[in-house]
Amino acid sequence: MMQFAHSDLVKTPGLSFYKLMGSGKGLGFNPLPDWSVYSLLQIWESEADADAFFKESLLIKKYQDHTSELWTLYMKNISAAGLWSGGNPFKKSDSLSDNNPLIAVITRATIKIKKLPHFWKYVPTSHKSLSNNKGLIYTKGIGEIPIIQMATFSLWKDLASVKQFAYQSKEHQVAIKKTRALDWYKEELFSRFQPYKSIGTWEGKNPLPHL
Repeated sequence: MMQFAHSDLVKTPGLSFYKLMGSGKGLGFNPLPDWSVYSLLQIWESEADADAFFKESLLIKKYQDHTSELWTLYMKNISAAGLWSGGNPFKKSDSLSDNNPLIAVITRATIKIKKLPHFWKYVPTSHKSLSNNKGLIYTKGIGEIPIIQMATFSLWKDLASVKQFAYQSKEHQVAIKKTRALDWYKEELFSRFQPYKSIGTWEGKNPLPHL
């Protein structure tokens, strides 16, 4: 389903960018694969194109036939800095809502081969404070290529919760310093989004039932 989806996705009307990704066990980055969870990230030219894909696509119907749960989250980009496959695919939305405090974050990186041992040795420490953050709704480590190309998707109650983890977590601050000092990444990107529509279930419930 990962390998053969490309032939359908490349000819999907209105789809300007996509990434098929597997996932790792537990929270954040994890080199051990979770064979039960997969992610499809897409950027659409319009919401109508996205709706048509999820309602009519034969590929989605195939996914539905092979899944026990499927959760789809619509998001608008707030900001994005860095590169993904040589470019920044995200453009800031001009229709963000002032009344929606929810924040989704995608961080991704291509790790330099010679830096892999140092990177993976420190990862467990850098994510310790995630499990204790009351503002975290959901998080999962995802990636295109195991070990080398990794990403984290996280969903937060508000921006204050994100900042608390980013700027007040000692472990995360040390990780940032190590990233700069050890030059782990060949390519990296940090992006924030505003979730506005949530369809389906995850772990038995809709994580954002009010959307």
